[in-house]
Amino acid sequence: MTFEPRTAIVTGSDSGIGQATAVALAAAGMDVGVTWHTDEAGAQETAEEIRGHGRKAFVAQLDVSDAPACGQVIDDLAEQLGGLDVFVNNAGTGANEPFLDMEYNRWREIVATDLDGAFVCLQRAARHMVQAGSGGRLIAVTSVHEHQPRVGSSAYDAAKHGLGGLMKTIALELGQHGITANSVAPGEIATPMTGQEDQDPHGTKRPGVPLGRPGDAREIAAVIAFLASPAASYVTGASWAVDGGMLQMGPQGGSHITSDDWRKG
Repeated sequence: MTFEPRTAIVTGSDSGIGQATAVALAAAGMDVGVTWHTDEAGAQETAEEIRGHGRKAFVAQLDVSDAPACGQVIDDLAEQLGGLDVFVNNAGTGANEPFLDMEYNRWREIVATDLDGAFVCLQRAARHMVQAGSGGRLIAVTSVHEHQPRVGSSAYDAAKHGLGGLMKTIALELGQHGITANSVAPGEIATPMTGQEDQDPHGTKRPGVPLGRPGDAREIAAVIAFLASPAASYVTGASWAVDGGMLQMGPQGGSHITSDDWRKG
């Protein structure tokens, strides 16, 4: 089976990693479904960039915390696209709140967004791919915190660990259909979610990261675009850390901490 992707959906593609990914997939020759939660203007900006590459763009509002309803949005976009070859689950949220202080409703909000909604959207996308019988690519944007925890991120860490595990199970079950499932686990990326407004990170110092700086959203998008391509046909069930080497600093970082400031998150 020769996989030639022509259509994609990228959730949360109104800014940051999602926006960069949608544009990268358009540059690779795909028509793209764009979703937004609160920033419609950002989504329309993404759509214009996609059209600038000569590809079609379709825009829809998507609230992934409303798991029962979000699957219909994926179905509608897939219909507008005329099929679905690549699905990128990028939409998500987080919080910096101590475990002992977190209210259950806040826990549910984060897990519903980062895991429950992801399950529904991934399942709907996969059903389109299986029905078409032409293979496919399922890609989840997780986080380095899929692999290592962070103080103040109990709900986020739990959801991202869960999403990473879900992708591995999907890889086992859907390989027979020619569908791959992989995660991309970003470190600190200069995006609105990290309060950096998509700025150029090359002048920002991060001594605790081996490459010495945060990442650029386009650096994440480039890895996602590879995983979405025919060249990644034998890659599945993997989680790709794109973090400037941050995860490799575990004992090195721990042994060099000289105060208790890290306990504050």
